Amino acid sequence: MDPHEQSERDFSRARRRAFLRRIGAYLRRDPGSNQLLSFDEVKDALGAVSQVYLGMREVPVNKIVGSVGRHRDFDRAFLPSKPDLGTRWRRIDEIMNRAEELPPVSLYKIGDAYFVQDGNHRVSVARQQGVEMIDAEVIELRSRVPVDSALTARDLLHKFEHRHLLERLPIDRVLPEIEVQFSNVADYRRLATYVEAHGFRVSQLWKRYVSPEEVLRDWYEYSYRPIAEMIREERILDAFPDRTELDLYLWIVYHRERLVLETRDEKISPEAAKDDILKNVPRRRRP
Repeated sequence: MDPHEQSERDFSRARRRAFLRRIGAYLRRDPGSNQLLSFDEVKDALGAVSQVYLGMREVPVNKIVGSVGRHRDFDRAFLPSKPDLGTRWRRIDEIMNRAEELPPVSLYKIGDAYFVQDGNHRVSVARQQGVEMIDAEVIELRSRVPVDSALTARDLLHKFEHRHLLERLPIDRVLPEIEVQFSNVADYRRLATYVEAHGFRVSQLWKRYVSPEEVLRDWYEYSYRPIAEMIREERILDAFPDRTELDLYLWIVYHRERLVLETRDEKISPEAAKDDILKNVPRRRRP
């Protein structure tokens, strides 16, 4: 087949796939799942704190999830979203079909995700042709908030709140064993407020200033760890497969406080609050 004709067919096929993916995301009522991420929006949400030049390396194409300034031109699979991308796209497709060498793309790396600074069309054609690895010049931006290549646009508010939680409380440095993940985005602030209140009570008891590190260790030892162990030992997460351990921790803590207010009984334990929650869980979901 004539190379020009082949590139025309390849671009038409890519546009059809892009259309079908857009329709699929619409029907799932989740258009954000098909959006290519904006590097600037991700960086603003994460508050990346340092930059390191990593040099030349091979990068998995499927871990490239965003772009600097061109995120509206391609979808999440780097398929072309606009017909006017065709001229350059087809030219690169022809070059790759002839197995000619192209310059490496330029990428930013945040966590396990990559963002195109230069070479969006090359990445798009590579994905369409099934290329698994691509040569890239990489600059890494390091953030305290963990990121992987499954990151989507709707995760950014969670990452933003996670970042502000870590700015208030250094959980990642003091208690790295805790996976900070909530289902409800508002719970990042609720946890920060609860731990800070714990710190105020400790400072009143000890009659001195208590550092955030000391507060976190005391909160972990006397509040979080006993409830987390109960959650694990009784496999309560089996009854709530779409929730996280921190979700259940806050749920139990706040449910206990509600029961205390209702009964005027300060002796109600977290175990009693847990049992009261599980009473309302359908039997088929119980651990």
